[in-house]
Amino acid sequence: MAAPEFVTLSVEDGVGTVRLDRPKMNAIDEQLYTEVRAAALEATEREDVRAVVIYGGERVFAAGADIKAMSRLTGDSMVAWGRELTHSFTTVARIPKPVIAAITGYALGGGYELALCADFRIMGAGAKVGQPEILLGVIPGAGGTQRLARLVGPAKAKDLVFTGRHVGAEEALEMGLADAVVPDAEVYSTAVAMARRFAAGPPLALAAAKQAIDEGLDGPIEQGLALESRLFAGLFDTEDQATGMRSFLESGPGKATFTGR
Repeated sequence: MAAPEFVTLSVEDGVGTVRLDRPKMNAIDEQLYTEVRAAALEATEREDVRAVVIYGGERVFAAGADIKAMSRLTGDSMVAWGRELTHSFTTVARIPKPVIAAITGYALGGGYELALCADFRIMGAGAKVGQPEILLGVIPGAGGTQRLARLVGPAKAKDLVFTGRHVGAEEALEMGLADAVVPDAEVYSTAVAMARRFAAGPPLALAAAKQAIDEGLDGPIEQGLALESRLFAGLFDTEDQATGMRSFLESGPGKATFTGR
């Protein structure tokens, strides 16, 4: 398999950075989303990756889909294109580790849909997000109507999708589109610091917590509670559970070192 051209995964101190680098605006085409999928799978499989940061660089997160490439597609050809794009983004959403999107510049359309696949979004003070697809005569096609509505509720999601407007950092924080706003120059370092805190935690329990929350939201609460109970009980067969409880009894909370076994 050829080396990736636009997306790389680098790892330091348990934090894997998925870096988008397709000049000038990280426009999302077939090659980029395929490479995003490969990086997400690698981050999932590598034991030395305990948390993930998705980052587009100092200038832009991702300004949306490659409209020039997309404009040549018909409805029939878009079925396959859209299916593969959604599959790539779902692979990101299913990384069984904490994932943080570090947003600088613009995260629009498919760019913000990628950010929606993260567990948290750190946004630069000068950044803007939005779903402007309606201005092109289409709708979001990679999670923008689904993950966005689950994140902020249907009315706020419809506001953004129906108008296509760009949302600045402070309004994004108020609406719940972002989880923190920091100076533009501190976006990546803030995301990495957050990821390092998670990386020190118990990997199996974090994966179970993420699965319980994400899958529990998609069904009746009874099913979610059953899933939670099953995952909770399963953790009592892990070394991390024994380590964590022994450390608590001997030294108090927050002192355990977890191995992921």
